[in-house]
Amino acid sequence: MYTNSAYLHNSLLDIVDKSRPLIVTSCGTYKLYTQKEFTTYRPKGRKDYQLIYVAAGKAHFEIDGKDMIACPGNMVIYRPRQMQRYVYYGDEHTEVFWVHFTGGEVKQIFRRYGIDDDVNIFYGGDHAEYRTLFKQMIQELQLCRDDYEEMLEYIFRQILISVHRQQGQDDSKNVSAMAEEMDRAAGYFGEHYNEEIVVEDYANEHNMSVSWFIRNFRQRIGTTPTQYIMAKRVANAQMLLESSDYNMTEIAKIVGYDNPLYFSRVFKKEKGMSPMEYRKSIRR
Repeated sequence: MYTNSAYLHNSLLDIVDKSRPLIVTSCGTYKLYTQKEFTTYRPKGRKDYQLIYVAAGKAHFEIDGKDMIACPGNMVIYRPRQMQRYVYYGDEHTEVFWVHFTGGEVKQIFRRYGIDDDVNIFYGGDHAEYRTLFKQMIQELQLCRDDYEEMLEYIFRQILISVHRQQGQDDSKNVSAMAEEMDRAAGYFGEHYNEEIVVEDYANEHNMSVSWFIRNFRQRIGTTPTQYIMAKRVANAQMLLESSDYNMTEIAKIVGYDNPLYFSRVFKKEKGMSPMEYRKSIRR
């Protein structure tokens, strides 16, 4: 196993410092050869942030109770107090670079570079420049030359800028793939509109962040998933009110509402009249 790391002021302490927007506190690299495995487990997480870049092999992470495998080009973010459990295996020849950081504007900086608050794992690109930039950070922390703390922030921002550019390239390549994914979701919701659908569960089951899924669904379909499902329920309720003699409780149940009073409120909000009033208006 090869390891090389460096720490701000040679301190291993896990610190929080909001005096500047972004402060790199430590960074390093691991490369597994003969070591069978390398496991990290922090049940209460850390006080600071951590970003891990997988440069080669595979890395196994547990994030929010789910097991995930990161391949070359993937990056993983752990936020303060988030449980950390990850394993590198020697037979997978894992090579990773990592950086710990803190600061008063970390969230805003992440958002500026396209990293949403609920994102933990994403593809940053399998580029040699990342190795170079991480190695430069390690060296800056080890040599502590003039203005090295500012240089550390500058280098780390270069990494984030490269991530943002990669995401922009991926977005243009993946527009059609995204459209197909959203069309499939709309088709599923349209077919299963009367079942109990939890949008967050659907996104997680299809390996999408919830915010990314909702944003792209709205962009593609023109409405949010929840609004889309509700519109399907109301439209089918309209049809039943017009063409059947089912009572309000039965219609509510058919279109997916266990509570007929709630169904009536939803219908009135969408159509400006209650289901009963709607039925009377079309049967005059």
